[in-house]
Order: sequence, then structure tokens, then C-alpha cells
Amino acid sequence: MIIRKSPQEIERMARAGEVVADVLALLGERARPGVTTEELDALADEFIRSRGGIPTFKGYRGYPASICTSPNDMVVHGIPGRYALNEGDILSVDVGVTLDGFVADSAYTFPIGDVSPEAERLLEGCKAALAAGIEQCRPGNRLSDISHAIQVVTEEHGFSVVRSLVGHGVGRSMHEEPQIPNFGEPGRGPQLSPGMTFAIEPMINAGGPDVLIHDDEWSISTSDESLSAHFEHTVAVTEDEPRILTLAKTPVTQ
Repeated sequence: MIIRKSPQEIERMARAGEVVADVLALLGERARPGVTTEELDALADEFIRSRGGIPTFKGYRGYPASICTSPNDMVVHGIPGRYALNEGDILSVDVGVTLDGFVADSAYTFPIGDVSPEAERLLEGCKAALAAGIEQCRPGNRLSDISHAIQVVTEEHGFSVVRSLVGHGVGRSMHEEPQIPNFGEPGRGPQLSPGMTFAIEPMINAGGPDVLIHDDEWSISTSDESLSAHFEHTVAVTEDEPRILTLAKTPVTQ
């Protein structure tokens, strides 16, 4: 069952989303060659708590960190550690914040210094796929219209969609119904209506769509070691335009 949110609840999610956006902005400033992913995790944890939030990921199903940091061919769920960023890396950072009982979730893939033309194309393609998916979050559309739009734009850019990982509903919990694949035929699934809130998150690869899970049982990488990108926003379906709830509204200072 898709849990619809009241306007007041959506405002609470937006406040959590503002913290998420500000964390990502801060991490984007600090993600430079030589910085370790565990340093970024500590920075995020401190910042989230300073804003009155709780890092949603920390302890979730045993996950040990406050953010996910996934470099290069790692798709998602990378555990922060001693890995030091290198010039030319790309780094996907996923952040969830719980504030006042509601969750917001967002991800961004950062270029570290100068990156390859292929990496630049991959990041732009993933951003475009996310925008296309968000555009479908309108009353009267079907859930699979989101999935189809993401797939079409991804493949138009020459990349592949990870098929074993999905977007999801979000709100009082980080993972609510429904699951939202990033591929599929349009016009299927539940009809969208105001109050629905989704984490739209294309995960796309420069090579094939297959992935593998590492021994830590969290980190997921491309099977062919090709680069991967991940962009995500928490979005509310409204009476009119889709509303992105994970946009920054205040300057980031730390």
C-alpha cells in the first residue's frame, strides 16, 4: 500500500530534505583528492546532528556508517573507510536524514578533480534520467511511467540501467511501498495521486547492467568494472508540478 502524506507531513519531509541537500553540498565542497571516505562520513554525521537530525542509514539493518560512499565502479552502498579519493575518480554519495519523524533521501555523484569524458557523459546522462523520472511524478500518471522515462533517457545516452536495484516510497520509514524499478513499459502499476512521496534514483552503468555484491554484504559494484553513477531526489506528487523535497534553501557553513 502506498502511504499518502498530508500537506503538513510533506512540509516535515521537506525540512529533512533541506538538511540532506545541505549535507550533500558540504560534502561536494570537501570531496577532493586525498580526502578519505571515512572523513566525509564523520563530517556528514556531525553536520546532520548539528541540524537536529539523525543519520537514517546508521544502524539500518546493521549498516555501520552515516552515509554511503561508492567510488568509480561501485554502484551503491559503499561503506566509508580508508579509501582516499584520487584525481579523476567519481564518487556517489547517498544521504538519508530523519528529522521530526520523517525521512528524506538523496544521492549525488561527484567528479573528483578532472574526470574522463566518459565519466562526464555518464554523470550528465544520469542527471537527465533523474529529471525525466521526476517529470512523470504527476497525478494521473502510472508508476511505471517513471521507470520507463528513466530507462529511455539512460539508453538514449548509451548507458545501461541497473535492473536489480530500485527506487522506493519514503516518508515515516526510509523504505516504503512501492518499489520503483528504473526500467519497464509505461502505463502500468498504481495511478499516481497527490500526497505520494518517492525516492527516485536512477543507478546507471557505462557498461552492462549486471552487478555483484562484495564480501561486506553491502557494497555493490558493476560486474564488468565499468563506471557507475547514482543520482536521487525525494519527490512529492502534488496537484500540479512534482515537488522535489531535497533541495537546499540555506547557505552551508561548517
